[in-house]
Amino acid sequence: MAFYDNLDEFGHAIALIAESGETLTYEETARQADSFATHIAQNRLVFILADNCIESVIGYLGCLRGKVPAALLSSNIHASLLAGLLTLYRPNYIWMPRDRAGLTPNAGELFSRGEYVLLAYSPERLVVHEELALLMTTSGSTGSPKFVRQSYTNLEANAASIATYLSVRGNDKAITTLPMHYVYGLSVINSHLHCGAPVVLTGASLLEKRFWALFQSQEATTLSGVPYTYEILRRLRWNRMNLPSLRVLTQAGGKLNAGLVGEFAAICRDKGIRLFVMYGAAEATARMSYLPPESALDKPSSIGVPIPGGEFWIEDEAGNPITDPEEVGELFYRGANVTLGYAMSREDLARGNEREGILATGDMAKCDADGMYYIVGRKSRFVKIFGNRINLEEVEQLLRGINVDCACAGNDEKIRIYMTNASKQEEVLAYVQQLTLLHHSAFQTVVIDSIPRNQAGKIIYSELA
Repeated sequence: MAFYDNLDEFGHAIALIAESGETLTYEETARQADSFATHIAQNRLVFILADNCIESVIGYLGCLRGKVPAALLSSNIHASLLAGLLTLYRPNYIWMPRDRAGLTPNAGELFSRGEYVLLAYSPERLVVHEELALLMTTSGSTGSPKFVRQSYTNLEANAASIATYLSVRGNDKAITTLPMHYVYGLSVINSHLHCGAPVVLTGASLLEKRFWALFQSQEATTLSGVPYTYEILRRLRWNRMNLPSLRVLTQAGGKLNAGLVGEFAAICRDKGIRLFVMYGAAEATARMSYLPPESALDKPSSIGVPIPGGEFWIEDEAGNPITDPEEVGELFYRGANVTLGYAMSREDLARGNEREGILATGDMAKCDADGMYYIVGRKSRFVKIFGNRINLEEVEQLLRGINVDCACAGNDEKIRIYMTNASKQEEVLAYVQQLTLLHHSAFQTVVIDSIPRNQAGKIIYSELA
């Protein structure tokens, strides 16, 4: 039985803890999710404008238990972007904060809880594939009409696998550091609900004192973050904080600099904290691999091994499997968490399983003699200048190693290094020339106020230009 159908099994154990102090047991969570589901009909679509709050989780679980597909969006989505998605997908219902209900003035109220209201939006019936459970954006962005179609099987398989390798138990307690409309943030909630563990829900940033006050008062055990999160933790000198309850750190959402992995791994070793560096994608529901904590110091640049139930292999440009250690090719993944495909409009919700459990990741990778995998870049993030193949992600990582906040873009004529510190331009140019052995004309530095990032902390390369 899937985790969302199995909530009652954990009875009076605490499931959800709001920043306000409100708590729900697993029994209460199941009952309120079922109450929500009575207001929505099958073969319909629900838009959920999600916050990290009890109401958002209740709506999400209600849709899963009622077998009604939902699209998770940010509650702060811009009005024009929401209008575009409403036109393309014409959802039957919208579960949203009441203070944003003015964006849909012709919708009728059906149900409310706290600050959230369920609105009837479109009466149109639609054809939905029986396995379609969830529509998720591909990178935490909320403006694109492109969604990943996740199935009920995908959600359960990934939650169970993550809970297994993290060894999640009922006495663990996760705190939200990422939005639940982002696949990584949602996977934290799913994997803990799978095991009967409580989740502390907050939208507070790590830079806010109230986040750490809540962490300490609730004695949270698990903290998750993207690479930018770990840069913040480092600046906050987290190793000096009084966090006796912290037992697990997880990282995904992009490649963390190997130096930072090693630094955090050493601190975690000394403090008895388990650090899991992970790799995943919305197209694989969430996770595809993890680096065992005991390997973080020895292999800090590795993404580790496939998650339980998953399988990796590498292919060359001709599509032939690569079996020799250290040889680079495109990384492929097979598992029950590989999603059905994409949706670009309402009509795509009827489409079936187009991937059949296999995902071409688009990442270039290699495997060492110990069976550990390494991502060396994106197929689309390589440029060829003066006959030299350059990995833009590798350049970024090298520059971050000398404390330069930057983003690299370019083509086969020039690499542009977008940076925020004008005083380091000459140092950066000299450094990349020395490392790549390319003429200075191959590079251009561009000083900008800040590196554009989405809510998950990932760089938005399309905004650099």
